Amino acid sequence: MASYRKQILISVTIVASIFQFGMSYSFRNCIERPGSYHRNFTCIKRLEQTINAIVGDIPASATTLTISDCTLVNIPPQSFSHLPELRTLLLTNNHMRYIQEDGFANLRYLRTLNLSSNYIVSLNSYMFHDLQNLSKLILADNRLKNISSDSFSSLSKLQFLDLRKNELMNFSAVVHSISNLKELKSLDISSNKLVTLYHSDRLPQSLSCLYLGNNMLTTLECRNDSLSSVKVLDLSFNTRLSNQAFFGLNLSNLTYLRLRSTNISIVTLLNQTKGMMTWYIDFSGLGLTEPQMVASLCKQLSYYPNKYIKRILLQKNKLKGLNNNTLSDCPRITNVLDLSFNELKSTNCLQFLEGQKYLAKLIVEHNHFTRLINCKNHTRFFHLKELSYRYNRILEVSPFAFSHAPKLTTLKLNINIIAYLDHKALNGLKDLVILRLDNNLLTDLYNDSFKDLHSLQTLNLRNNQISVIFNNTFYFLRNLSILDLGGNKIAHLMPLAFEGLDSLKNLYLDRNRLGKIDGQLIGSLHRTLQVLDLQGNFIRYKTDYARSPFVNLTKLTDLKLDGQRPYGITLLPHAFFRGLTSLKSLYLTNNRISSLSSDTFDDLKNLTFLTLDDSCVGVAQLKPGIFKNLQKLEILTVENMGIGSFSKEVFGNLTGLKKLNLNKNTMQTLDVDLLENLTNLQYLDVRGTPLSCNCPNSELQNWTKNERVQIVYLYNLTCPDVKGSYFYNFDNHVCSDFGVYWFASTYVVTLVLTLLPLLYVKLYWKFKYGYYVFRSWFGEQWRRLREEEERCTYDAFISYNSADEAWVMEQLLPNLEGSGFRLCLHHRDFEPGRNIVDNIVAAVYNSRKTVCVVSQNFLRSEWCSLEIQLASYRLFDEMQDVLLLVFLEYIHERQLSAYHRMRKVMLKKTYIQWPGVDCTDPNKARELFWKQLKRALRSSNSKSQDEEQVDENDQNEQQQDDQAQMDDEPYYLMP
Repeated sequence: MASYRKQILISVTIVASIFQFGMSYSFRNCIERPGSYHRNFTCIKRLEQTINAIVGDIPASATTLTISDCTLVNIPPQSFSHLPELRTLLLTNNHMRYIQEDGFANLRYLRTLNLSSNYIVSLNSYMFHDLQNLSKLILADNRLKNISSDSFSSLSKLQFLDLRKNELMNFSAVVHSISNLKELKSLDISSNKLVTLYHSDRLPQSLSCLYLGNNMLTTLECRNDSLSSVKVLDLSFNTRLSNQAFFGLNLSNLTYLRLRSTNISIVTLLNQTKGMMTWYIDFSGLGLTEPQMVASLCKQLSYYPNKYIKRILLQKNKLKGLNNNTLSDCPRITNVLDLSFNELKSTNCLQFLEGQKYLAKLIVEHNHFTRLINCKNHTRFFHLKELSYRYNRILEVSPFAFSHAPKLTTLKLNINIIAYLDHKALNGLKDLVILRLDNNLLTDLYNDSFKDLHSLQTLNLRNNQISVIFNNTFYFLRNLSILDLGGNKIAHLMPLAFEGLDSLKNLYLDRNRLGKIDGQLIGSLHRTLQVLDLQGNFIRYKTDYARSPFVNLTKLTDLKLDGQRPYGITLLPHAFFRGLTSLKSLYLTNNRISSLSSDTFDDLKNLTFLTLDDSCVGVAQLKPGIFKNLQKLEILTVENMGIGSFSKEVFGNLTGLKKLNLNKNTMQTLDVDLLENLTNLQYLDVRGTPLSCNCPNSELQNWTKNERVQIVYLYNLTCPDVKGSYFYNFDNHVCSDFGVYWFASTYVVTLVLTLLPLLYVKLYWKFKYGYYVFRSWFGEQWRRLREEEERCTYDAFISYNSADEAWVMEQLLPNLEGSGFRLCLHHRDFEPGRNIVDNIVAAVYNSRKTVCVVSQNFLRSEWCSLEIQLASYRLFDEMQDVLLLVFLEYIHERQLSAYHRMRKVMLKKTYIQWPGVDCTDPNKARELFWKQLKRALRSSNSKSQDEEQVDENDQNEQQQDDQAQMDDEPYYLMP
């Protein structure tokens, strides 16, 4: 039994010495992104007036920092100098007006700086001088009027510069400021007040993208080769810009030109700029209102040597129609034709694409189509893969409406007013993969509506007027993986509604009118279904006993049941989630569950995310053991649940929990022991919870000052019972137990003083007799201990660090073993093959004394620390005088503060200092050292009180004699 206790003691000592870490932390004005390991921080809508007040407590490891929607006015010097690892800094939507010198000092690794949506008026050279590695700078939506010539001189690695939505008027000054940026690729000066592009300096050769839209340009006024390296040029919404601006310009490298809403005649421009690569021109908003204008454009394009063009954009030209031969003269269009935002009323089965049979994608969104006609006997376009009719006014889709495009893979008919989809409207689309019919007025689906769509994988029917899903509606969709029926009026699902959906993974039935979950119907999808969305329906149960509708859905990973109407799920039947063994995410927010039984979540052993926000009636009490099987749960949100207690019986098994939201509940205290047992917890939100600022929470307050769990906005948590005070610093000094101890002590003393006279009179002789009996018994015990001591194998076990082995072998060993002492040394006397901890225990307990040779190396040794703690256990707990401390070198008391056991020994016992070479007489001092050490080794481990007093007097006399001999050298230090 004694050996077992020793093993436990050693194990506890090792664990305590190794696992020393804090428990929680918080930031005054920022939130760390959970799981970012002190790297990603967000500070939004804070009322502090200075940068330092907001980010002063952010750790130096931060790499991403967002400060947004605050009232900051300026950036003082050294604002972020304590964050040298920052890579991304977002300072958006504040009231920033000034950036002082060294405002971004020490941010040498910063890559992205966003200062958009502020009130910055000017830029100076000192603002960015320490940002040598900055590659992206965003200054959009400010009030910039002037940019000094050296504003960006230190940003040698800048690649993207955004100056949109400012008040810049001088393009030459902008060019001058960026002329030395050898790596600049993109410059955006859109939405400023530029009138001309005149500039004296050259644009950087690396600049490939130049955005100048929405200015007041009337002319470019730049040299012929000024834009020769530019590949992407945006001049849109400069309404006064005319063709004359391009006379003589070299645009040979241009790959994309945007001229929307300008005063330019594109046909004339094409004549002027023969070297331009025209297949990347955006022809949107150029006033091509008639088919003849488009035809003229095509004819002009046909004169160029290239026989194909990847895309043509003809948006916002107010086109009302296209003839069959409108595009016939165009070079072959291989990728995209975009006719969106026009006034087209009919596509006439795409006959205007005559001669463009290689087109892959046609976009005709935001037009005025009202009907898609039958196209069965029209020209077929076998290369057309994607067709989009979104944002039109289509009311009816006729049979064989897409027979002219039999190879379609993507068809978008969403955001129309389609009320009638003919049985054969989608006939022939055997290669279709994605079909969008959402946001229409469909009321009925037929069992042959999707008959030919054998390759369909995604079908979106969200936000229509469908009320019933009939049998075999999706029978032919064997490859369908995503079916979205959300936002309809579905109140009834026929028994074979989902028949044939052999590959379905995601089923969305949210915001319908389902009154119950048909377990047999949903269960027919058990082989493949992974996501089931049922939120916002009318699901309710009136009895606690109902068979689980999910019992067969063993592959389901995501289930949403939140927000059932009109009052939510008020009762969850017994074992409601039985069978969901693979479920990872469960949503139950916005319900009014009156009670959750202790076995509600028993089957959800793989659950990682659970939200129960706003799902209670009145004050909820979670049942003990309700989360007992959720060891893999990582995120739990129980906001506004009315939870009154945070107990181990409820939350104790959530050992995998990383994020816990307890805000807006009624708890007045949190169990600190339970929080410490949640060893993976990283994020705790208790905002809006009335934690009391009194003694029951004193331990919780201390727990919040350590470092492992982020407590969201801890410094904003107020005391509900003390107006104007805060939880983190409420006065807890009155919570100590000193008053209780003092009362108990004085009570006992008073009681004893009252009883002593009575006991003296009545029981004097009996006490005297008992005293002599006890003295006889104590003497017997002492003699027994002396006999045990004599049976020890060694006189002393020498504990030392290997770095001090030379002193032990050359000094200690000859002096002690030469005097007849039996010493135990680990390299010589430990049993080979035995566990090292067992050897240490045996050495300490088989030796009369343990001599610790203390040095700097000794303090750094884990094994030496174990040996001295074990010996001090015998000293303090077993009352055995076994420990001797020998200091080889001077060690300041400050260095021993972390070794509380050693300091406790020093306060209780004399310790010995090995004399150094700098003393007055080293030989005499060392002779005295060995004399004192041998005397200590010969002393008994256990003594009677009288003997201890005699020995103490003898020792004091001897020390006085020795002291006189040593010429006042302090080799023996008394506590």
